[in-house]
Amino acid sequence: MTMTPRLRRVALTAHVLSSVGWFGGVAAFLVLAVAGLASPDAQLVRAAYLVMGLIGWFVIVPLALASLLTGVVSSLGTTWGLFRYYWVLIKLLITALATVVLLVHMGPISGLAAAAATALPGSDFQGLRIQIVVQAGAALLVLSVATALSTHKPRGMTGYGQRQQRRVLEPALDAGPAAPRGNPRGGIE
Repeated sequence: MTMTPRLRRVALTAHVLSSVGWFGGVAAFLVLAVAGLASPDAQLVRAAYLVMGLIGWFVIVPLALASLLTGVVSSLGTTWGLFRYYWVLIKLLITALATVVLLVHMGPISGLAAAAATALPGSDFQGLRIQIVVQAGAALLVLSVATALSTHKPRGMTGYGQRQQRRVLEPALDAGPAAPRGNPRGGIE
C-alpha cells in the first residue's frame, strides 16, 4: 500500500509533530522532576509533582501513542515499509517499548502527584523522586536515539526487505533487454 504524496506528507508531518512533542513533554517533565527533587521551597515541590502528573497523562502519554500510531501509518504508506529496513524496525521497537515503559511508570508518578496534592512528599518518597529524574533523563536519551535513526537512516535491509526487493526486481530481470525496434518484416529501420 502506498499513499499519495499529499497524504504521505500529512502522515509524516503528524509523526514529526507528535514525536517532537513527546520529546518536549519529557524535557519539561525532567525539569519539573529536578525542581521537585532539589528545591527547598515546599510549595514549588508540591506544584512540580502535581504538574508532572498532568503533563504525564495529558501530554506525554497521548503524544507517545500518537507517535507510535503515526509512525506505523507513515512506514506502511511509503517504500520504507515497516519491516524492510533495520532502522525502521529498531525505531518501531524503541517507540513501542518506550510507550509501554511510560505507561507502566505512570502509576508511581500518579501516586507521587496524589501525595503532593495533600501534603509535601516526605522522605519515604525520596527514592521514587530520584528514580523519576533518572528515568526522565533516560527517556530523553532513548528518544534521541530514535530521532537519530530517523535522521540518518542507516543502511541495511532485513531478510524480509531483501526478499521483497528481489520479488520486485526478478520480473524485470527475467524479461531481459528490450528487443530492438524494427519493422515487422524483420529489418531494423
